[in-house]
Amino acid sequence: MWTVLIILLIIWVVLSIVGFAFEGLFWLGLIGIVLFVGTLVFGFIRRSAAKKKV
Repeated sequence: MWTVLIILLIIWVVLSIVGFAFEGLFWLGLIGIVLFVGTLVFGFIRRSAAKKKV
């Protein structure tokens, strides 16, 4: 599970960098940031839920 989240986070960072590097792709940078934050929140929620089950 964590490897998938780490891979997604890396992809979102790359998308953000590409989006902000090219002014025409500014929207890609914004989407990358939103997805990065969403993936982090999802990971923390899953982690806290897994700890409560044990």
